[in-house]
Amino acid sequence: MADHPAPPVGGPLVTGSEIARLAGVTRAAVSNWRRRYEDFPAPAGGGANSPLFDLAAVQAWLDKQRKGQDVSAEVALWQALRAAYGDEMIAGLADVAHMFASGEGEAPKALPTDAVRLARQLGDSVSPGDVMSALTERFTDSVRRAGSDQVTSPRIVRAVRHFAGEVPAEATLFDPACGIGTLLLAVGPELGPTRCGQEADARSARFAQLRADLTGRSGVDIRTGDSLRADHWPDLKADLVVCDPPVGATDWGREDLLLDSRWELGTPSRAEGELAWLQHAYAHTVPGGRVLMVMPASVAYRKAGRRIRAELVRRGLLTHIIALPPGTAASHALPVHLWHLRRPQSLDDATVKVRMVDLTANDPDAPLEPEPDQWVDVPLIELLDDAVDLTPGRHIEESHRDYATEYRALRQELAEQVSLLADLLPSLTGGDGAGALEGPSVSVADLARAGLVEYGDPEPVSVSDQLDTDYLQGFLRSAANTRRSTSASGTYRLDGKGARIPQMDIVEQRRYGAAFRALQEFEERARRVVELSGQASALARDGLGNGALKPGD
Repeated sequence: MADHPAPPVGGPLVTGSEIARLAGVTRAAVSNWRRRYEDFPAPAGGGANSPLFDLAAVQAWLDKQRKGQDVSAEVALWQALRAAYGDEMIAGLADVAHMFASGEGEAPKALPTDAVRLARQLGDSVSPGDVMSALTERFTDSVRRAGSDQVTSPRIVRAVRHFAGEVPAEATLFDPACGIGTLLLAVGPELGPTRCGQEADARSARFAQLRADLTGRSGVDIRTGDSLRADHWPDLKADLVVCDPPVGATDWGREDLLLDSRWELGTPSRAEGELAWLQHAYAHTVPGGRVLMVMPASVAYRKAGRRIRAELVRRGLLTHIIALPPGTAASHALPVHLWHLRRPQSLDDATVKVRMVDLTANDPDAPLEPEPDQWVDVPLIELLDDAVDLTPGRHIEESHRDYATEYRALRQELAEQVSLLADLLPSLTGGDGAGALEGPSVSVADLARAGLVEYGDPEPVSVSDQLDTDYLQGFLRSAANTRRSTSASGTYRLDGKGARIPQMDIVEQRRYGAAFRALQEFEERARRVVELSGQASALARDGLGNGALKPGD
């Protein structure tokens, strides 16, 4: 392909999906253009799987290829906003929403004249709420294609809605890290619930509130601020709290919040910010209220969070953990979990089992209802071991384990190995007591110089029919040679060059070699017997304890 001119530095970047929207074609067509046309703009950012292109260069290329083609007002508005705001598109969307919300009032100064004209033109043909919904969809898609977690991905929204189930119209919903309102506005019936949110980014909070107002959502109140450091809803108790919290943030305010009353399960470490968000969400639930929290898979097993996980299980607050398919999150292919908590209405109302659901083998767009072999109800006592590992796959695998068949197979193999073990010991008779190396012997170094031995890994081997390899290696491991290879500190390291072996004819060598070879096989089989014995006893104890096995007649 021909060389491309370098894209201008600092201009707004667009994804392949956005280019398709600009041109009114499919993403496949854009991919085809990249292959067919050598002058198609080269990627100006992103990665191999999600490249980003300079908007100005793309627009110039589209104009050159399709002169005179009309661009829809929606596409033209998006282009104008991208050109004016670049990577600050949330501010641009909020300014458009503000203009619509203020009626015929003056548009924000940052909003370009052409964007004002196009927005009003669109608002004359469809409702302002529809305009903002379309722009929000474009923004969400562009962020997703760029591999960012700036907004909650549509797949996570779908999963949260599915596992939240039916939400009453009179319910109160809360999202303490609501971003642009994606989850908060998506869960539950469109009209009816009271929706409360908080977001640290002022532009996102402003846009979320304006978006809700323009789409006719009543009862929505979104406030600006850091929920952990400055909770603007201290007295709120919600029926359902949904949250896709910041991931991996160590500066979440631990030093300032050590004595905070929200940490009723334990004060999270700096590395466990997600468990701080979880407890914050739980603190805002009514008796019988629920929490649905998006979590990285590692929170289920990290050592630092073990004590809080144990307390969560012990109190019967955790009801479900769902491992979602890889690719559900926007920015990576790693699986994420949904943690479902419920505040008991009384001491007798706590959960006694946790439902573990593992959908990690599924396509991210497949149905979310698990198959029978993808879930299990685990008693709390079985989760409270030293690790308190809440990874669903681990517990599902154990629950579907065929203990009886596995134990039967282990027992049979152990019996076979034991029965063969005694037969492997060579038949040996008494000798005259003289050490074999006290007679004529030769060093391995001399054998190597004579071309009879090569130094293998880890031991020398015979390369001559005058020397038996099993005989050679057997005497290398003899007590006399072991002493030569042991240092004053007690460290043993085989010294093949300094070792010596007796001088015998080849027939006698082979007799000794066969005995040494039988001993080697005996030792290997004995190690296998020990290994099988440990596996069988551990399986038997586990199976007897959990009811999967019972004593025979």
